[in-house]
This record gives sequence, structure tokens and C-alpha cells, in this order.
Amino acid sequence: MKQRRDGYQISSDPHRLDREAIWRFLRTAYWSPDIARDIVDRAIDNSLVFGLYGPDGEQAGFARLVTDRARFAWLADVFVLDAHRGNGLGVWLVETAINHPDVAGIRVVLGTLDAHGLYERFGFQALDAARWMERPAAAPAGRSRPAAD
Repeated sequence: MKQRRDGYQISSDPHRLDREAIWRFLRTAYWSPDIARDIVDRAIDNSLVFGLYGPDGEQAGFARLVTDRARFAWLADVFVLDAHRGNGLGVWLVETAINHPDVAGIRVVLGTLDAHGLYERFGFQALDAARWMERPAAAPAGRSRPAAD
């Protein structure tokens, strides 16, 4: 899947991604501080990915969906690099991701601290906290958990 607008392009081709640029951003993001490169690579390999590319072809943003492509998707790691912000590219990136044929019409969830307004325009709503639970990571992903006593 490829879409173009104002010299920018969004592609779902995972081979085109600049994984180094994505990792450099994600390791400083509030939701993934100091994330290891191999974890980012594994996340990309197991997701439906969307690379945003500038007019000269460089990585300008990224988003991914973790999905079964039937009933559920988690929108994650959405960002547009500073040099490309302010042109509606984040809106376009989210719109493209959630309207991808593999996830169009299925439930999509996400987590955010600072972009509620962006996601609300696409119909996202606050979740009922009483219905949702999480199992936090006890150790960095890929490492064993401490043994129980």
C-alpha cells in the first residue's frame, strides 16, 4: 500500500523502513525510553507497519498496528519527526493506518498521554478502566521473569 500527498508518501512496505531512525526516535519517546534496538526490530517484524517518508525519501514518521486482522488492533508507536510536524502529517498517518483494508471496521485501541484530540477526531474514546487490565513487564521484553518463591 502506498499513498502520496504534498511530496510525502506513506508505505506499508516493511523493507523500506529506516529502522535506525525509528529506533533513535523511540528510545527517547516517553512510552519507550531506552528501548533496545532488537526489541524495536522484533516489534516491526510482527506488526502491520506504516512508514511516512519526506519528499527526498527519508523517514519522516512511523506507526504500527499489532493485529489479528479479524477482530482487534492496537495502534502503537505513532510519531512524526520534528522537522516534518505542523503539516497534518500525523493526522494523515493515523487515518491511513486505521483505514488499511486489513483493519478497517475492526476494534482499534491505543494508549496516549498527550494526543487525545488527534485520536478523538477518528472516533477514539476513553476506555472503561474497570473493564481493562494489564500485566506489566517485570523484566525487559525477551528476558526471563524472576522465579516465584
